[in-house]
Amino acid sequence: MSNTAVYNTNVTWKGGHWGHIVMGNGPEMDFSAPPDAQGYPGVLTPEDAFVAAANSCIMMMFIWASERFKLNLLSFECRAEGTKLIELDRTEIFTHLRFWPVIRVSAGIEDPHMVQVRIQRALKSAQKYSLVANSVKSEIIIEPLIEVLA
Repeated sequence: MSNTAVYNTNVTWKGGHWGHIVMGNGPEMDFSAPPDAQGYPGVLTPEDAFVAAANSCIMMMFIWASERFKLNLLSFECRAEGTKLIELDRTEIFTHLRFWPVIRVSAGIEDPHMVQVRIQRALKSAQKYSLVANSVKSEIIIEPLIEVLA
């Protein structure tokens, strides 16, 4: 027996290179093509949304894994970047999604090395169980900066 969940959005063209999106969960906003594709700066683009979806999903899975591995997480911040390749026939693909999480954890009375090991396991679990990361063809690269505080 499988469990299914359905997520939805609704987009409306507003003219030119503008659109409006309403998420099934409630938020809504205008979006545009990126400036390099005749769009506008300062607003959400599909490319930004794609990278943001992977970044936020990996973060949420890391939070889940941190709880599972009993890490005393102090902070998590992650910069993400998608590398786009334009093929000769003008098709486009994100070849890589690269993440640079900065993770701060308190070791308390534990051995800092063992905490490091659990953080690495939590990162692997976050990637393994990320719905969005598992749903894309892009190579996922995670390059963490980990700080274990006493």
